[in-house]
Amino acid sequence: MSLNEIANNPMPLAKLVEYQANSIVSKVLLKKKNGNVTLFAFWEGQELSEHISPFDAMVICLDGTGMVKIDGKENVLNIGDVIGLPANRPHSVKSLENFKMLLIMVKE
Repeated sequence: MSLNEIANNPMPLAKLVEYQANSIVSKVLLKKKNGNVTLFAFWEGQELSEHISPFDAMVICLDGTGMVKIDGKENVLNIGDVIGLPANRPHSVKSLENFKMLLIMVKE
């Protein structure tokens, strides 16, 4: 689902991406030269391994519970929680139960 598909059609954000067994599902809502907005649905126990991004980002928990590790520090996110991911710092994401999140990445 793209931004155009949800324009003038309000709906719950967490319902725009569905869980798939033993998988991580991602759905790009907006992609521009200066950043993007992506929804993720993590099946329980799934993980994005540690990596570094050259851009600042924010993660907002929409459903379930997840753990975001930044520079080795574990941060538990519950529904409604937000955490910043500073550029050029190692981070990873793991679902402690089925977990949905919105990633907002800013490139400029």
